[in-house]
Amino acid sequence: MTHGLRNAQPGRRAVSSVATQARLWYLQRLSAMALALFVAVHLATIVFAVRGGLSGAEILERTRGSWLAATFYGAFVLACAVHVPIGLARVAEEWLRWSPRLANAAAIAVGLALAGLGLRAVYAVVA
Repeated sequence: MTHGLRNAQPGRRAVSSVATQARLWYLQRLSAMALALFVAVHLATIVFAVRGGLSGAEILERTRGSWLAATFYGAFVLACAVHVPIGLARVAEEWLRWSPRLANAAAIAVGLALAGLGLRAVYAVVA
């Protein structure tokens, strides 16, 4: 009787429904598409800046007070904070044999840490 439950094993209660897993799969795919765009724009910007002869200090001067840079890199960080934990939870469950509850708790902690540290870095670069 495992209809609607993921990874139901004897003696182990499944935490996530099929609908939840489908939503997480969808969120991870959406965040992957966003990340592909963010990485491409970021790398193109770096190549353009370096080929233009800008130093790191000059680049930081240009990002100071830029709402565009803050918005771009803030969204980049949030996409990472969504994408990474979903994958880590699945890896922890399937490879490390962690319980779904432990895997999800660890993934949430990683996601919060990524968001917090990443947004702090964005603030440091832009403020």
